[in-house]
Amino acid sequence: MSDGALTVLDGSHLRAVDLTLPDADASLTGAQVLDLAVSKASSSLFGLSLPQSLKSSALRRISLQEDDGFRSTELDRAQALKVIGEYITAIADELKDDPLVVSVLDGYTIRLFLEDEDDFAMLAENLFTDLDVEDKGKINKNEIQNALVHMGVEMGVPPVSEFPPLSDILTKHEANGDEELGQAQFAQLLQPVLQELAEALAKKHVVFIQSIKIVNGSQLRKLLADEKQLNNVVEKILQEDHHGKDGLGNAEKIRSFLVKNGQELGLPPYEAEAVDLLYDAVFDDLDADKSAPEDKCGNLVKEILEKFADQLEASPVFYNA
Repeated sequence: MSDGALTVLDGSHLRAVDLTLPDADASLTGAQVLDLAVSKASSSLFGLSLPQSLKSSALRRISLQEDDGFRSTELDRAQALKVIGEYITAIADELKDDPLVVSVLDGYTIRLFLEDEDDFAMLAENLFTDLDVEDKGKINKNEIQNALVHMGVEMGVPPVSEFPPLSDILTKHEANGDEELGQAQFAQLLQPVLQELAEALAKKHVVFIQSIKIVNGSQLRKLLADEKQLNNVVEKILQEDHHGKDGLGNAEKIRSFLVKNGQELGLPPYEAEAVDLLYDAVFDDLDADKSAPEDKCGNLVKEILEKFADQLEASPVFYNA
């Protein structure tokens, strides 16, 4: 895996987690069990610190409240194993419905720059030019930290706030102060800083959750499996005011409704890139009569949502949240 690249966490990493308990006392408290489950899940997800919203949703999924009563409850080993298994499965199911997109920084991209002299020279030149805003041919030594900020996650560099060892690396190489550096001196200082940073990241990866949402059809599948919820959607479509456009066929009414309300049902927002093409692909390929009577509208809605689910499962839609 190259760091900075996007990785989708959809729960599949958790399906084979080792559920064995440590050799310890015969019983564990609820708090210990939950912490152990989270630790096992995190280890399988590149050491990611699981978002609280994910943990809470998973606990609700198994009807388990993380209250003081449960946390202080003593569980024997069989009970502990059961809770751990159910909790990790629930986390995996949550990620299947609402995957996380992460970048894992492990030093790989930085090493690529350092291993190619031409690439590194070009990188250093570009950074120096960006930082030399007054075009003096000189920048202060402490601009090295800003150079790393300019590189950013896309080039494999974490912010100091997320990776405190970076501050120690800068201090070690005396990358501070107001001493002025020319371009060659800047490159000579940048190189060992990046080298040590790459080594540190290789030992301790940094995982970033990106503000990217993925729609993969999973939520639509749940809707389609819930007859009551599906019927409610059909009712809303039939009752919607189409502003005098009574001549619309049912397919057009359904499309109009989904464009406005589809995100609540598990569709990507219509404004996201290329989603209009997704709609065209689904609605241009309907087998059912597009102008079917209202009593057949439910069948048409189901067919349309199934097509959306199939398309999204095959080609999930990514968009910035």
